[in-house]
Parts: sequence; C-alpha cells; structure tokens
Amino acid sequence: MTDAIHIISPGSYTTVQDMGRCHAYHMGVPVSGSLDDYAHRIANWLVGNSSDCAVLEMSMIGAQFDVLCDADMAVTGARMNLRVNGRPCPEWTSIRVRPGDVVELGMAENGCRAYLAIGGGIDVSLVMGSRSTYVGGQLGGLKGRLLLPEDILPRGEGRLLNKQRSLPWVPLYPENIFIRAIPGPHDDFFRNNMDMFFSSFFTVTAQSNRMGCRLVGPEILRDPDAPQSIVSEPIMPGNVQVPADGQPIVLLKEQTIGGYTNIATVISSDIFRMAQARPGDTVQFIHVTLDEAHRIYRDWIRFLDDIKVLLND
Repeated sequence: MTDAIHIISPGSYTTVQDMGRCHAYHMGVPVSGSLDDYAHRIANWLVGNSSDCAVLEMSMIGAQFDVLCDADMAVTGARMNLRVNGRPCPEWTSIRVRPGDVVELGMAENGCRAYLAIGGGIDVSLVMGSRSTYVGGQLGGLKGRLLLPEDILPRGEGRLLNKQRSLPWVPLYPENIFIRAIPGPHDDFFRNNMDMFFSSFFTVTAQSNRMGCRLVGPEILRDPDAPQSIVSEPIMPGNVQVPADGQPIVLLKEQTIGGYTNIATVISSDIFRMAQARPGDTVQFIHVTLDEAHRIYRDWIRFLDDIKVLLND
C-alpha cells in the first residue's frame, strides 16, 4: 500500500467505488458500486487493473488533488476536462503522473459521472467484501462518506505500464436516451397505460441521485381495478417504480426494498446509460422481451471482453 492521492478539493459528490457488494441484500445492504460500470471497467483496464479495482466516482463537478507517487491514471465517463499541472490531458487514455503533479477535473459535460482509476486501485479497507461507499449506511470507502479536503487515499500494488493505453474511440452520452426495458414485475397493474409508457418521452429531473433517476412526463396511472398499494418487496437496480403521482423513478444501486409498483425493469446492459443522464435529458423506454434481453446481455459481455483484449495487447 502506497499513499497516492491527496485531496485538495473533492468536487460536488466524490466517493470510492468498486463493482459493489452483491452478497448482502439479505441483510438490507444495497449493492452500491460504480453506477456506470462500463466506464468503471475501462478506466481500470486502461491502467492495467482488474475490472473490480476501486476507483473514484465523481458526480457533476470533479476533484482536484496532488499526486503522491509515480502512477498510471485514467479518467473515463463524463467529460470533465482533465488537466495535469494546468495542461489539458486526454480522457479514456492512460497518463503517467509523478509525485507533486496537480490533477484537476472540472464540470461534467456529455454525461454526469466520471471515473478515475489509478494503477493498483484505490486501496481502502474491504467492508462486506467491497470497497464501495454506501453513504446512507456509512459503509465502505473512506470512513463511509464523501471525500473531503485533506483526505489521503492509498493505492494497492501495481506496476507501471510499458506503454500508454487508449480506447480507440470516445464513448458519448447523448441528451436523448433510449433505454431498453422488460415489462414487469407489476405490468398487469398498467394494462391500459403500458403503450403510453413505452411510447412517451420523459425528462430527467434534478431530484435524481445514486438511489434513483426521477423522471417527469405523461402520468402513468394504474388500471382502475389494480391495487392502490403493494406490500413492500425486494427491488433490484433497473426497476422502474411508479408512485401515486404517475411519474416514473428508475432505481439505481442504493436501495434494497420498495413499496411502489414496478411497471418495467431496465435491462442490466443499459443501466449505465441511466446513470449518466443529466437533468433535462430526455428518456424513452424501448420494449424488449426477456429472450431479447438475454441476447443483448450476451452480446454486451462479448463486447466488453473484446475491449479488455484490445486494451491488454
């Protein structure tokens, strides 16, 4: 373990995240973890890490920090105009940093969350098998909280790269987002308005956070003969809840149980797109079947495997 990062300014909402704690749902502990797991994986591969190493997730406004050791670093996700010692540096590319370098990220553009990986990974303590921060439960990360000025973050063991790594393209996060979803599990409560749900455009509101993405648009009302409430039940990332006001909420990764009906479920391959939605962006849900979702998932895993091979050549 080596001290690697000294925080000067943490930005608006910066936490340590890995791929999450997936085995504690039965204890009421949410998955947490990076919301854009696509950007998370690539950031790690760019610096020679395994995909599950911890990174910094920065929302809307990026961090400023001093570098404390020689290391390879990469920033992916939303564009935050990365600068090292005042000089612009490319994102989605590995860069070599030295002790004394000052790294600065600005306001998010083209998406809302950026991911910073460092060779060896952010090496905070494991809590329930994960380094991810769950702020609501004060678990994981650095003391279970957002980063603050003067925090020191260590990195794990890692070798410097022999050559720079770069993704051959820069992924974009459009303002008009199409999200594939499977009806259910409470689709039988919405027979009259299911077509409206899948044909309408919704707008992302400023009330969105790591728990969920709140949308506003046409009222999606339950059928007159449907129950007006349900017994609280387990939920999963991607569930699209519809509360009494008829305005959908797409759940992300910091909730384990809910009492609202779920009209649909976003497929796992598209959750990262919702995680990058900014207030004012528009969302349309695209109906897919369970078989189609399985095929999309298999294609997505092959795509990620191809990227891993490409970056490790």
